[in-house]
Amino acid sequence: MIGGMNRQTIEQRLETVVRNNRPTIALTFPLVGVALLIGGHENVIPAWLAFNPYLIVIAASIMALPLIAGLAPLIDRRAAAGLALLALFAWGIELVGVNTGFPYENFSYQLHLGPMLFGDVPLALPVFYFPILIDGYLLAVLALGGFAERVPVRYPAVIGAVVGLDLILDPGAVALNFWGWAEPGAYYGIPAMNFVGWVLSGSVAVGLLHVFFDHDALVDRLEQCEFFLDDLINFVLFWGAVNLYFGHLGPALLAGIVLLGLFRVEWFDFAGLAGRQTVKK
Repeated sequence: MIGGMNRQTIEQRLETVVRNNRPTIALTFPLVGVALLIGGHENVIPAWLAFNPYLIVIAASIMALPLIAGLAPLIDRRAAAGLALLALFAWGIELVGVNTGFPYENFSYQLHLGPMLFGDVPLALPVFYFPILIDGYLLAVLALGGFAERVPVRYPAVIGAVVGLDLILDPGAVALNFWGWAEPGAYYGIPAMNFVGWVLSGSVAVGLLHVFFDHDALVDRLEQCEFFLDDLINFVLFWGAVNLYFGHLGPALLAGIVLLGLFRVEWFDFAGLAGRQTVKK
């Protein structure tokens, strides 16, 4: 019980908030965020506002609400333990990466995204890491269709989807000076080893997802929850727009392909995203 409310009541209220504010969370927030950050980059908007680390963390948390509300009914003790291990792993591998260069090559955070763990890694890292990981899982499930039931097929596909989302994320983040590499690489300033590192770390993280989460329950929830994919929408919309502004046509095109691909998903309620009331069958 929290404040006299049981878990089911809290979950229902969270779903109602997300459902009633889908256009704001999935469309308005990322577009306003793009305008603020690009405005700050071009010195049109004060840096203290555009690159305020606490506002960035709060905005990222709000944009993750569809994912949080979608996952909430699935979080039992086993799944909660898995999320805790994933958080520890995210902090750990990032600390190793910043201090040793393994497995992502030598990089560092140029912008402190809120309080920094040991001065090196954002304490709020799970807020940014969990969505790309779980969105990658959902994206792979959508792409595979019935083949997603086979773990030997699904497992590498999820890793590939996570790496694909990072191919969209990193070029935009580097352009905005969120982080950068000591020796820039050929892919919009990012070394190839970074993506090899994502395959290595992603193999562990995706493995934890497979161990601690019920795949069938996750797919059932995806079919029933019309806003579950909204976090993926705002992710590709935000980073796609950022990359397009900076002339990163490859990542922008990849973001566009993901966005257009969602129009083919019968589970996704675009009418609700547009603010029109629909009845979920």
